[in-house]
Amino acid sequence: MNLDDLYRRVIMDHYKNPRNRGSFEDDALKIELNNPTCGDRITLQLKVEDGIVKDARYSGEGCSISMSSASMMTEAVKGKTVAQSLELANRFSDLMKGETVDFEDYEDIEALSGVNKFPARIKCATLAWNALRKGIDEEQQHQ
Repeated sequence: MNLDDLYRRVIMDHYKNPRNRGSFEDDALKIELNNPTCGDRITLQLKVEDGIVKDARYSGEGCSISMSSASMMTEAVKGKTVAQSLELANRFSDLMKGETVDFEDYEDIEALSGVNKFPARIKCATLAWNALRKGIDEEQQHQ
């Protein structure tokens, strides 16, 4: 099996078996974003306490890339500080620009590295990460 096949399998696994899909019933921070170009939409909920992303959930509709990226992102940021979460988002942006980035803590994210070959799909992959940035920004403004 070559690397592209492995990456495709990882993406499809997150799409068919999403991690952290759902919503919180309480007052978690809620961010809604959509990508009007392709119709992807996401609602991201974050529980941030004492500068740490205690939990993250998402819901929405979209292609396999946007939904698997949301699954991977929520897995990666849980338990991380806000600063570490923003750093992950920045590293993901670099990955989408074609830069070599090592996600040693959560290597599934590297499966999305091939998306940068398809400019129209980059917005799909970055939707959840942009929601994360927006949520952290809102959280910091309310402190």
